[in-house]
Amino acid sequence: MTQPRGRAGGRAEDISTLDKRIIEHLQQDGRRPFTQIAADLGVSEAAIRARTNRLVERGILQVVGVTDPLKLGFHQMAMIGVRCEAEQLMEVAREIATFSEVDYVVITAGSYDLLVETVCEDNDALLRFLAERLRKIQGVRETETFVYLRMVKQTYQWGTR
Repeated sequence: MTQPRGRAGGRAEDISTLDKRIIEHLQQDGRRPFTQIAADLGVSEAAIRARTNRLVERGILQVVGVTDPLKLGFHQMAMIGVRCEAEQLMEVAREIATFSEVDYVVITAGSYDLLVETVCEDNDALLRFLAERLRKIQGVRETETFVYLRMVKQTYQWGTR
């Protein structure tokens, strides 16, 4: 029988209750000291450090600084639906993923082959990205751009369910 696998390829049962609680603490505050997490969970700091390092090494956890693009001078965000030639899907996805404007590429089973999120300085930068880079990739058949007018919710705290 095939075991259920998460996005990182690890089996769900390989993540202990303690691992999940550590993840939840770090989702609330990625800078939270291991000593504080250890005290809250009733285990040693060494255990928290070792488990966190293991989660990072296995690709289950990534601790990063999340920024607000608007406060950094990026005033144009968009989600772009891309339709590709079927035989070039993976190559197109890999090439798009290399662009600095792109922060998210996912292969989908819906109306589009790919969904691509971009963060650009302004409308001119988005237009250059679309016209001079994205639409010139061999295998891109069609794109549709959904410009973000306002971000209502963006979270990285979905827990571990």
